[in-house]
Amino acid sequence: WQGWRLLAIDGALCDIPDNPALREHFGFWGSRHGSGCVKGRQSQLFDVLNQLTLDAYIGPKSEGEREMAIHHLAHIEADDLLLLDRGYPAFWLFAAILEQQGHFCARVKANYNKQTGQFIQSGAIEQQIMLAPTYQARSICQVKQLPTDPLPLRLIRVDLADTEVEVLITSLLDTELYPPPLFADLYNHRWPIEEDYKLILARFELENWTGLSQEAIYQDFHATIFTKNLATILAQPTQQTIDLLTAARKYRYQPNMTHLVSKLKDTIVYLFTDPQLPPLLHSLWQLIIQTVEPVRPNRSFPRYKRVHRRRFPMHYKSTR
Repeated sequence: WQGWRLLAIDGALCDIPDNPALREHFGFWGSRHGSGCVKGRQSQLFDVLNQLTLDAYIGPKSEGEREMAIHHLAHIEADDLLLLDRGYPAFWLFAAILEQQGHFCARVKANYNKQTGQFIQSGAIEQQIMLAPTYQARSICQVKQLPTDPLPLRLIRVDLADTEVEVLITSLLDTELYPPPLFADLYNHRWPIEEDYKLILARFELENWTGLSQEAIYQDFHATIFTKNLATILAQPTQQTIDLLTAARKYRYQPNMTHLVSKLKDTIVYLFTDPQLPPLLHSLWQLIIQTVEPVRPNRSFPRYKRVHRRRFPMHYKSTR
């Protein structure tokens, strides 16, 4: 995928303090057990190769992931390749991406439509289809001023290790340039955005808000995204040095972002005010090089549903 800018769009819910003003703005997430909480929905346009957030948005939980994704499309460029999970496939969203001259690869549910069901049953590895809009999709396209012509797309079958079948739908139609075996690796490239949400929620403790007003929520959210991006940009120049220093070890090593963010909290103001910036950057880079963690590939753990979720998970180190 050299030459492509690989981007992912994904969203996540976050807990919001409960007071009348925030409940009215963000919405209340009820529970069948009688309790509930205020929830907001966050969304990111994420550069998965550079691990940077290009655009971030937070709003009421009533605003769906697809509707939030539209906000991000203003920031994509021609020939960007977007990776989307199973919550995003929709004719009107595909049409919006293609209208921006972008491309996409999305995972779809087996029962997404009749064509995907027939494709799975056929056992074929790939199939080109014409995706026509439903009545509802046509109405949404008309409201959003998007074309409603059927879209020429391609279905790709990926057999996973646990016997599950993964179905991908893509606008990349050239079977010679983009043969089916490439797509399993391509879709796996969206994993960094999942890890990024773990960084935001568990290590930055986004939900540990500093205020109880709507303005404080928005300020905290965007300050977190900014600080995370700054930490990533500071860490990137050190990777080549870390690779050289750890070449003889079993695993590849990378900067320890939790430790870096902890130190950055004490120095971020100086990065914008200190006239002697090079010595400060040098000290930060030396710290990054000395505090690394291994990258252990192909690890997999079963997911266990927890009855009681800790407010801030203990098995992730805090940045303090």
